[in-house]
Amino acid sequence: MRYVDDMNDQHGYRLILPFDELSSSVHEAGTVDETVEAVATFALQALGATSAAILLGKHPERLQIATSTDAAIARIAETCDTCGPIQTAFDASTAVTVADLTTETAWPDCEPLAAAGAESGLRSLLAVRLLIGTRPAGVVLAGHPESGMFGEDEISIAYIVARHASIAVTRARHEETLVEAVDARKLVGQAMGILMERYNLDADRAFDVLARYSQHTNTKLRTVALGLIETRTLPGIVLDQPQAASVTVNDHDGQRTASTAVCSTVET
Repeated sequence: MRYVDDMNDQHGYRLILPFDELSSSVHEAGTVDETVEAVATFALQALGATSAAILLGKHPERLQIATSTDAAIARIAETCDTCGPIQTAFDASTAVTVADLTTETAWPDCEPLAAAGAESGLRSLLAVRLLIGTRPAGVVLAGHPESGMFGEDEISIAYIVARHASIAVTRARHEETLVEAVDARKLVGQAMGILMERYNLDADRAFDVLARYSQHTNTKLRTVALGLIETRTLPGIVLDQPQAASVTVNDHDGQRTASTAVCSTVET
């Protein structure tokens, strides 16, 4: 096992790499899924690896595979996601390399490591963490079936790939959040329209119904709105009288009518 300090090792930064390809494939990806797939594909080329995977998560014990290029690296990521080189890389500011998974002894408590290496057919492993801002947010993992394939040059390249990946994932997540917010506003507007048209509610009252129902059921407002649009019903509220001035509401005490009962019922 070998650790290489990101700040002290500068040799790899002088390498001429096709990072225009990284920019076009990673930074132009539209979603987080597309972004991590582009990073994994580029890692294969840049690191000379045969397998690559991206794991994402806020804690080392909760890392999940976002993408993998094949079953071999997925096997290692699934088996050793809470111990061994993956967890060490997540917790450290240094990259971690393993020359031979089948003989590595640096993690005696990580029993699945050697078995995973033998079953996957991979010997060399390289792991470097992703950062979102200053917080660890995942790990870039690369593997090769031959021993000792990741040297200082590959480690330096891995840092660059990880930095680009971190920026791209952050941007993709931000854009997805914006898209979801716009989508949620549209759905809520449609759901409000249904309530307003069918039950003669004004906009404030219609939104209040949705918001209170969301709070009462501990359900996201977007999910409540989507359910109403798709089914024209909300559990506990019978929406079956178009243009009616009252709403029939089922609660623990039986049935109540009148539009004011909609709001009062979701509070019970």
